[in-house]
Amino acid sequence: MAEPLLQLSHVSIAFGGLRAVQDVSFALHAGTLGALIGPNGAGKTTLFALMSGFLRPDTGRIVFDGRDITGRAPHLNARNGMTRTFQIVQPFAAQTVRDNIAVGAHLHIARRMSALAEAERVAERVGLASQLHKPAADLTVAGRKRLELARALATRPKLLLLDEVLAGLNPQEVAEMIPVVRQLAAGGITVLMIEHVMQAVMHLAQQVWVLSQGQLIAQGTPGSVTADPRVIEAYLGHGAAARLQQVAA
Repeated sequence: MAEPLLQLSHVSIAFGGLRAVQDVSFALHAGTLGALIGPNGAGKTTLFALMSGFLRPDTGRIVFDGRDITGRAPHLNARNGMTRTFQIVQPFAAQTVRDNIAVGAHLHIARRMSALAEAERVAERVGLASQLHKPAADLTVAGRKRLELARALATRPKLLLLDEVLAGLNPQEVAEMIPVVRQLAAGGITVLMIEHVMQAVMHLAQQVWVLSQGQLIAQGTPGSVTADPRVIEAYLGHGAAARLQQVAA
């Protein structure tokens, strides 16, 4: 089997007395659409920050595309093909959608006109082609989520880390975004998403990793992890798995 595109080995970080991520190890292979799930406060976004270089782990090693990137600066990781989105979307509000996307394109494209042309191609992929002229401030929540995705996509990632790209969307908007993410993965981009919308996880993810209190407690297919008693306990509390079994019986 080919080497993983991303590999974490015994990664940990603490803030004061709080161990936010504890001895996490896993491997993500190229071409995978994976999901990182867990209850609020489980350490998911902290783990993304460690992977992408916004935080440096206290212990452990992170390897991306065959290179040790532990603690490496985010802009260098982005240039080498790892890009992340953020849960709280903060576009350049006064600039147009086209200009916002072009900011990402400029990572690899120096000429302004070429970057703007690339922005138009990316907008088409995420369903923003008709909004290119709008100021980012005029977009709906769903539109801003697509813009965040487009800005990341414009950097030409090998690995795209999506931090709750579906958060705040209504069911129809979620249903409309799922094919967009699926098409990105089908186009050759490896995707790892943090997600609370289990409908999306079940429809999209091939592999799922579950964090609870900073520790990796389960991994496998969406069906296997959602049936795992440890995962049920993490989400619903102590004794929940046994109670559900009694109801089912």
